[in-house]
This record gives sequence, structure tokens and C-alpha cells, in this order.
Amino acid sequence: MLDLGVNHFTGAIPRSLGNLRLLEQFVISQNDFSEDSLSKELSFIISLSNCKHLRRLWINENPLNGFLPKSIGNLSSSLEFIDATRCGIRSEIPSSIGNLSNLIGLNFATNSLTGVIPTTIKWLLKLQMIDLTDNQIQGAIPSELCYLLNLEGLYLAKNKLSGVVPSGLGNVTTLRYAYLNSNKLSSVIPTSFWSLRDILGLDMSENCLTGSLPAEIGNLKALVYLNLSNNQYLGGIPSTVGTLQDLQELALEHNKLQGLIPDSLKNMLQLRHLDLSFNNLEGEIPNSLQVLSDLQYFNVSYNRLRGPIPHGGPFTNFTNLSFLSNEALCGAPWRQPCTSTFQHESGTKRIVMIVLLASGSVILALVISIFLMRSKLRKKTLAPTQNLLLMAIFERASFHELRKITNGFSESNLLGSGSFGSVYKGIRENGIVWAIKVFDLQLEGAFKSFDRECEVLSCLRHRNLTKVIGACSSPDFKALVLEYMPNGCLEKWLHSNHHFLNMKQRLDVMIDVACGLEYLHYGYSTPIVHRNLKPSNILLDQDMVGHVCDFGIAKLLGDGESMVQTKTLATFGYIAPGDFS
Repeated sequence: MLDLGVNHFTGAIPRSLGNLRLLEQFVISQNDFSEDSLSKELSFIISLSNCKHLRRLWINENPLNGFLPKSIGNLSSSLEFIDATRCGIRSEIPSSIGNLSNLIGLNFATNSLTGVIPTTIKWLLKLQMIDLTDNQIQGAIPSELCYLLNLEGLYLAKNKLSGVVPSGLGNVTTLRYAYLNSNKLSSVIPTSFWSLRDILGLDMSENCLTGSLPAEIGNLKALVYLNLSNNQYLGGIPSTVGTLQDLQELALEHNKLQGLIPDSLKNMLQLRHLDLSFNNLEGEIPNSLQVLSDLQYFNVSYNRLRGPIPHGGPFTNFTNLSFLSNEALCGAPWRQPCTSTFQHESGTKRIVMIVLLASGSVILALVISIFLMRSKLRKKTLAPTQNLLLMAIFERASFHELRKITNGFSESNLLGSGSFGSVYKGIRENGIVWAIKVFDLQLEGAFKSFDRECEVLSCLRHRNLTKVIGACSSPDFKALVLEYMPNGCLEKWLHSNHHFLNMKQRLDVMIDVACGLEYLHYGYSTPIVHRNLKPSNILLDQDMVGHVCDFGIAKLLGDGESMVQTKTLATFGYIAPGDFS
């Protein structure tokens, strides 16, 4: 055994390793080894083919940045485990991989693998786990995977796989985890899949799956995690889902589901996470869900629900963000009280309407008076402490760390510049990449822009809006730590000769931006107007999902701030016509 793992070794891995004829385990995980050959082929793997007793090969988390040799299948026939996670491998998976007939675990996650999954994988009959997550693999999921009757973990998420889910996977009864999310899979989940009675985790989210959820979903008795969100499912939620009594997380958001929320959900006593948002669900929220004492996250926003919101059990901890944009929900402290209309609709509706019409002018006058009074009070009492309260929401980032990870805010780390400052790329010691927005406090309006971004971003949580990780604020330095977007801004992709978006990608980004704006305008208790929407303020993550950014001149409608104060800060050509008046 040779174990050099978790060190700071650098340089190339010597080919003389092949002289270790009795080597059974080779471990170099979490180092800084690289490949210096001109061909960029991982030549040390070729040399290891002389180690006929090799059983474990762990080379994960090294910046090898090379190609898998086509002769990888010449490695020891005794080889049981390969772990090459996060190695910068950027080649296809050689078809000779099928020669390693004793493989139990194969992990190539988080690389840049291309091409298709080779059909020769069917010869790995002892394989129990295959992880190809977060690569660039294309094509269909090969039906040859259905031959692997010992497979327990199938991880193919975050690739470019298309086509249908092979029906034969339902015959792999040993399967415990199937993560096929974030691909381009279409059609329906095959009926045979719902017979996997021992499966524990199933994630098919962020695909193009259609059809309805079958009643057979209740067969998955052992299921702990189920995520079918961001697809195109129609129809109702089958009541049989309530038989999944070990389920802890159920995510069905962003589909086209209709009908009622099943009362049978009350039987899922282990449930901790339930997301049914962005569907077309109707009726009331079942009062029986109050018995779900372990429920920590609940979201039914953007549906057509009406009636009283349950107030007992876990519902005492949920805020307005769990119930946004429905038809007529009522009863919670932040909602209108439930009138007798919901209990005696036919008997009291006329009386209520007459009273409302008769007293309408009085109510309107009172509302206007209260609104004006609150606006004045908000100006006087909130402004002095506002920044302190908002800063408490974010993780505190130190100036020294930000300066260190950006190489002293060097020009080589500069991602871009805006009206009030610059954005730098910073890489922390743990490898996590940050985007640091540093405000130029010598510019007029920079202080106010920082405060406004903090105020807006502290209350917004949406997949199509930029995410704030932390903030650093002192009298002479202010910065926001943002989620890093590796594909840069939309401006670059629209107006550069080196980048190109096809029509589908353009449409996807348009929808992303529209969803983000819908949330700004209707998804929060105070409508927010961005006021500077343009391609350079749309950032694209690694999956080319659009995120609206830069809220430095955004306006919270109803906050009493004059539109005139910041009207000239938006970009001419993109500024709304109303901001010129």
C-alpha cells in the first residue's frame, strides 16, 4: 500500500510506479499533483497496468487536467475501486473500461468528461456504485446499465443526457439511490421504476419529464428523499403518496400539477421538507398537516389555494414566504382575517358586499391616512438602524480575507466594473470561489447603493436572483460577497465573437429573467422594481441559468423614497421611460 493522501505534493506522478509489482492500494487523494506530459494523457495510469494486484486507485482531488488513456482497461483485473473525483479530466470514458470486470465502485464526478457513457459498461457485473455527476456527458442513458444487477448507487446528475429513462432500470432491484437530475431527460418515468420497493433516494428534478404522477408511487415504501421538481408533470398529486411514511423530503415545485393537496400527507410523520410551489393546486391547505411535527420547510407559493392557513404545529414557524401569490389564503397574522365567506358563502356574501360598498370611501380614506403616517414614521425611525439590522443577516467577511483571496484586489482578479465599484474573483483556501463586489466610496451614491443592495438582497430568495453569501462593512470599506457565476454575464454571450447562444438557450435565459422579475414584482410583500435591467446585469451559472444582479438603484414601491433621487443612475438605452419624467 502507498498512501500519500491529504498533503501538498506537487509535480508529475512518476511512471516508475509500475515497478511496484505487489502494489494493491495507491492513494494520492487531495494533493496538487499534475500531468506534465505534452500529450496530456495521464501516463502514470498506463504504468500502473504493470501492478497486477492493484485493487484500489484513489487519485481524487488533484489538478491532473489530462485525458484518460484508452488503455485504462489494461489495469489490473483485480481492480475494485477507482476514485478520480475533481481531477480536471477532460476526455471521453474509454470503452476499454468494460475490461475491469471486478470493479465495485467507479467515481469520475466533477470533471469535464465528454462523449457518451460507453455500452461496454454492461460487463461490470459486480459494480455497486457509479458516479458521473457534474460532467459534460451527452447522449442517452445506455440500456446496458440494466445489466448491472448489483448496482446500488446511480449518480448521473448535472450532465447533458437526453432521451428517456431506460425501462429496464426497474429490474435492478438492488438500486438504493438514483440521481438523474439536471439533465435533458424527456418523456415519462417508466412504470417499472415504481416497483423499486427498496429505493431510498430518487432525484429526477430539472429535466423535461411529462405525464402524471402514478398511484404506484406509493409502492416506494422505503423512500426517504423524492425530488421531481422543475419538470412538466400534469394532473393531481396521488393520495397514495401518503403511504410513504419514511419520506423526509418531497419536492414537486415548478410543475403543472392540479387539483387538491391530498389529506393523506398527514400520514408522512417523518416529513421535514415539503415544496409544492409554482403549480396550479387548488382548494385549501389541509388542516390535518398540523400533525407533521418534524416539518421544517413548507412552501405552497404560486398556486391557486384559498381558505384558512393552518395555525398549529409546524405552521407556527412558517412566514409569508411559504404562501406567496395564491388566490385567497387567509387567517395568518400577515394575511387578511378569514371572514364567514369561507364557511357560509351563500348566506353572508351579499351582506358583506353591501357593507363594503357603503363604507368604501371611509375605509379608503383610513388606508391612505395610515399609509402616509407609516411612511413618515419609517423614514424617521428605521433609517438610523437599518444598515445594522441588514448586516446582521449576512455572514461577516473580513477585509483581510477578501484582500488575500483577491491577491490584493489585483487587476488579474477583476471580473468587471459598474457604476459604483468593481467585482473581483476570490478563491478561498477550501477551493470555494466567491465574487466580491467592492464599492468605490469616493463615488457619489456608493454608500446608498450598498445599503440598498443589502436591504433588497436580505429579503429575496429565488433561484433566478443573485445570492449574497456575506458582507463586509466599515466606515471606509464596503463589499458584498456574492455567489460566483462561472459563465459571466449575458452581455458577453450576446456581443462577443467567442461565445454563442443557440435559440433554446436564449429562450431559457429569457424565462429565467422573467421568473426573477415576477418574483420581484409579485413574490415579496413589498414590490421591488429593479430599474436597471440589461444584459450586463444578467449572470449565468455553470448550467447557463440566468440570475438577475445589481440592485443598487432598485426601488421598493411604497417605501416613500422619491423616484427623482436616483433617476439618472440607470443605463440610458435600458432605463424605463417612466424614470425620465
